[in-house]
Amino acid sequence: MSIITLTTDYGLKDHFVGALKGKILSEYSEATIIDISHYIDAFNTVEASYIIGAAYSSFPKGTVHLIGVDMEFNKENQHIVMQWNDHYFIAADNGILSMLSQKIVPQKIVTINIHDRFPTDATDLDVFVKVACHIAKGGLLNVIGKETKTIKQVTELQAVTATDGSSIKGYVIYIDHFGNVVTNISKKQFLEVAKGRPYEIQFKNKVVKTILPNYSAIASSEKYPLKNYEGERLAIFNEAGYLEIAIFKSNPTKFGSANSLLGLNYRDVINIVFS
Repeated sequence: MSIITLTTDYGLKDHFVGALKGKILSEYSEATIIDISHYIDAFNTVEASYIIGAAYSSFPKGTVHLIGVDMEFNKENQHIVMQWNDHYFIAADNGILSMLSQKIVPQKIVTINIHDRFPTDATDLDVFVKVACHIAKGGLLNVIGKETKTIKQVTELQAVTATDGSSIKGYVIYIDHFGNVVTNISKKQFLEVAKGRPYEIQFKNKVVKTILPNYSAIASSEKYPLKNYEGERLAIFNEAGYLEIAIFKSNPTKFGSANSLLGLNYRDVINIVFS
């Protein structure tokens, strides 16, 4: 079984996702195609990076991940393939893959160099499809690209530890379906800096003093049912390993969420201050 996953900012209103799947099946009829998300905010490479990083490990090793976000080929936006943790990621070299490479050193990176083998009216998507199917069939990376050691890094939204270790400054990088706010502060970074010290999570003149193991742990007393805690703000490390600010039992369309009630939006600053 050869799996190709799709992560794009195409949405589902237009024909693009269906056409993409048709191109893959025309090239490789035995491929298994899995949608990760087609609702990445337009050209939002940080969001795309978070989504693929959160999802990829659920798939078998050898899976090919095609990422169609800000993928237009030009002098500043090359196309690359990264073999990383025994998975393959096809994307534009626009920083999308830099969040992954911060965690584990890539096994191999190639700059795709087969564009001149396509008709003049071929699209960037045609190149990605050809490469994805080539890899899914067991093809070698050296056939479709030239090896490189570096990719573009996105440093703008990286969480930063203060030089004296007194705080971590992070940013909101994603808002999920429930209106929960995901930051770029990882559990790993937090534990390395905290070293068991007390802390406060500060944002928008508000404070959260405890990171809970799960949402329901907000219930601090056995005397009261969980319903009594609905609407309270909390913090957890989510399944992807990143700090998340949430409202217990939030409902963005009816009652509100961390996004709407706490006024937290993409790129807003989150500070963890240690004492």
